[in-house]
Amino acid sequence: MIDRDPFNTGLKAFLAASPSPYQAVTSMEAALSQAGFQALDEGDEWRLMPGQGYYVVRGGSSLIAFRVGLGDIVSQGVRMVGAHTDSPCLKVKPNPELTREGMLQLGVEVYGGALLAPWFDRDLSLAGRVYYRAPGESLPVSALLDFERPIALIPSLAIHLNREVNKGLEINAQLHLPPVIQQACDGFDFRDLLKDELSQQGYVVDQVVDYDLFFYDTQAPASVGLDESLLTSARLDNLLSCWTGLQALCQTTTDQTALLVCTDHEEVGSASAVGAEGPFLESVLRRLAGGETDYQRLIHHSLLISCDNAHAIHPNYRDRHDERHGPQLNAGPVIKVNANQRYASTSETSALFREYCREAGVPVQSFVVRSDMGCGSTIGPISSTQLGVRTVDVGAPQWAMHSIREVCGRDDAWYLARALEVFMQSREC
Repeated sequence: MIDRDPFNTGLKAFLAASPSPYQAVTSMEAALSQAGFQALDEGDEWRLMPGQGYYVVRGGSSLIAFRVGLGDIVSQGVRMVGAHTDSPCLKVKPNPELTREGMLQLGVEVYGGALLAPWFDRDLSLAGRVYYRAPGESLPVSALLDFERPIALIPSLAIHLNREVNKGLEINAQLHLPPVIQQACDGFDFRDLLKDELSQQGYVVDQVVDYDLFFYDTQAPASVGLDESLLTSARLDNLLSCWTGLQALCQTTTDQTALLVCTDHEEVGSASAVGAEGPFLESVLRRLAGGETDYQRLIHHSLLISCDNAHAIHPNYRDRHDERHGPQLNAGPVIKVNANQRYASTSETSALFREYCREAGVPVQSFVVRSDMGCGSTIGPISSTQLGVRTVDVGAPQWAMHSIREVCGRDDAWYLARALEVFMQSREC
């Protein structure tokens, strides 16, 4: 594993280059290709070679990468790490143009369980995927689009017009969230704007047909604190886990078959063709195994580490944690446990992860939600249920989860990557 500071430099570059799941997958594809992994197509017959790395993309926003081990995959199983590529945000509606009080705005939907207040008074840009009609093409073709520059904002209402705002702000997503993009003008068409932007990037576009576009904060990831012990960025949940899993996989060269799965739509339930509840991972594992009996044996010998960031204890809100289960920043990855199976960790799988951390020389922590509070969930229980595979839920501790600007410790992603590298090369699991 590379040293911590170069690791974090790479993490920040990955976060900055990945304003939507589509750009995140493209960034991972580039890193995998550079590491010698070969691209596969689900529509082709696969001829896999021991020792070689491969990756396959579904829908442009979900990716599975794996390195075929030199040993017998059926009897040894697969060392799997799972994460997700999406984050809560504001998604542009199909007919978004709004003109109000002389200003041009875009209608948006709230994607996932976003903290909405931090979206106000930010310099926003747009990124995602666009489908367009090109000369000579019978069907629409796609392109990734990122405006990169600030093109919008959601201004707050002055405190003089809402004197009680600091006692609680009620945000109506329909009325209060449409970003302002410019002064109003006659004949504005959002698809024409997209066409012009694509043309400036070298695409030949007859007409924009459809799109998946998401607003994001243009503020770059940063190291924060007098001692620079904190790392702040958008989309730490859960691109941090995608990056750590990717780095661990690229370091893996053993007899064991290791796999990274990064799926879209976790923040809205994972129920899609490219989500964890869909068949993507199972279809890849079945190809690796061969027949049905071999597939069942492979599952029996496999282990999945579901990586999704954990709630670090907040110094201003200590009462929101169980007094014995408040993970600290820069104190190592967190095992997440829930009696009602909102997390998939068991005593067996938790014990195994503790051993991987011990072997890697990494500290480890535990999180259990307060008994009088509800608990979130991850792809862990979904994948465990779908596949019947043993699973443990872990994650790097962070503050401000689902905010437009999240916070983690400078050590924790690196700690997690070291533990995942040990796991991916472990002889037994």
